Amino acid sequence: MAAAQVIDSPGAMVRELIENALDAGATHIALEFWPEAGRLQLADNGVGMSQANLVLAAAAHSTSKIYNAADLWQIRTLGFRGQALHSLAQLGRLSLCSRLRSSTSGWQVTYSSQGEPSQINPIAMAPGTIVTVAELFYLWPDRRQQEAGQLRQVQQVIYHAALCHPQVTWRARLSDRPWFSLTPGPSARSVLTQILPMVNPLDLKETDGESPWSGPLRGKQSALEGDCYGLIGLPDRCHRPRPDWVKVALNGRIVTLPELNQKLIQSFRHTLPRHRYPLGFVHLRLAPGDIDWHRSPDKSRIYLQNLELWGEKIQTTVQSLIADHSSDDSGARRSFSNWIKTTEPGGLYQASPQQHASRPSLIAIAQVHNRYILAEQPDGLCLIEQHIAHERVIYEQLQDCWQIVPLATPLVLDSLSPDQVQQLQQLGLAIEEFGPQRWIIRSAPASLVDQPDLEAALLDISRGGAGDGARVAIACRTAIRNGTPLSLPAMQNLVTDWQRTRQPRTCPHGRPICLTLKESSLASFFKRHWVIGKSHGI
Repeated sequence: MAAAQVIDSPGAMVRELIENALDAGATHIALEFWPEAGRLQLADNGVGMSQANLVLAAAAHSTSKIYNAADLWQIRTLGFRGQALHSLAQLGRLSLCSRLRSSTSGWQVTYSSQGEPSQINPIAMAPGTIVTVAELFYLWPDRRQQEAGQLRQVQQVIYHAALCHPQVTWRARLSDRPWFSLTPGPSARSVLTQILPMVNPLDLKETDGESPWSGPLRGKQSALEGDCYGLIGLPDRCHRPRPDWVKVALNGRIVTLPELNQKLIQSFRHTLPRHRYPLGFVHLRLAPGDIDWHRSPDKSRIYLQNLELWGEKIQTTVQSLIADHSSDDSGARRSFSNWIKTTEPGGLYQASPQQHASRPSLIAIAQVHNRYILAEQPDGLCLIEQHIAHERVIYEQLQDCWQIVPLATPLVLDSLSPDQVQQLQQLGLAIEEFGPQRWIIRSAPASLVDQPDLEAALLDISRGGAGDGARVAIACRTAIRNGTPLSLPAMQNLVTDWQRTRQPRTCPHGRPICLTLKESSLASFFKRHWVIGKSHGI
């Protein structure tokens, strides 16, 4: 394999060296990068290498991780080809220093451009390995990218590795100055909040460790086994303008599998605002035989057995995290204005969908501007937007019971496109051709039958997507309009129905439904804790 296929940038170089360090069991990895000089050094505290292994380390196809052809289909390490160090020797001046933990001293080896040792010296050092490459790409100056691009690429490589290996400490220096560092933690959640400091830790939800799973493959007798870890941003609090933080990892490495990334994005359907993308990280740990790492030289693109089934597992994991409302309610509040923090974790993220009975009941007390319902809860107040709350109720009712009923008076629609006709047929409507460019509709969704604008409603759903798209359009059209006055019993019925929904935080379009103002925020704003015991009240 030619060097250009393995290492074509400093980021690729760092990736290969990091993978070797992690395979060696390193828990502390330090990088020093001098981009203007084309020099890079990576040190780790792994198990180290013996003098005999150092002599062979940069030889072509030299590896201690593969012993026979069968091992190529049971890859259990991040590196295995034995080509990275040989490529580095061709692209720069390569030097390795390493010491075994069982040895009292280490060895320094400098290599020729062919990966052969040119100089071997004993050296005093701590256990581990130090890789130094100087004059990187000195024979291929055109490969040197702009410095900003190099830095972004190197930083992303380390971020990806840190998410998959949160137990490792990472330190990076740039041109003899501190660059960034990541401290270890119990899971990827602690790493992500360091990478994205603007993300509140309480806005993230993760699985409790890796979730063991086994299940039968559809239509076959065999079963698949694996572990799945999921970390997401709660959709009404944490989302992004681009899908740049939708990431899937397999066995310790983030990979490019559009099918799985798309499944992750689809898991947030109808919970995010329009044109926004989720923050989500899923790490699958599968049997080595289920993965073929030989699709691309950098191992970012792979072949995965039973891809569809694992996509369904990702969706199940993410949807269970969205539905699980057991977040800790201590601490974080968000700014409602410049002087009061009102939206706090808690509220309807306090109970899972299976615990409706344990949710604190809201008591509707007033309507504000014929648009919002003001409700009282045991520890504060809620302001609920009536239209989108009702939209969520209707949408989930349609999910649970999609009913098509005959029309007492058939309806005639004009100028439908073939796609519109097909859409109505897929939804179960009885539609027949009724002359040139005319169709007669003999049935309709039960929720629309009594609507005065039934014709316009049917045209709307004929243009929407199949299945869920039609339900969303119907829910939006039939929900109570803002500006509609409601009686107190009607408000209470709506609030109660809304509390019973599975996803009460957002409407099907992803807009937040409820603003929660806790008593603790009120007490803080009115400085109630300053006057305890005085005549001003408690």
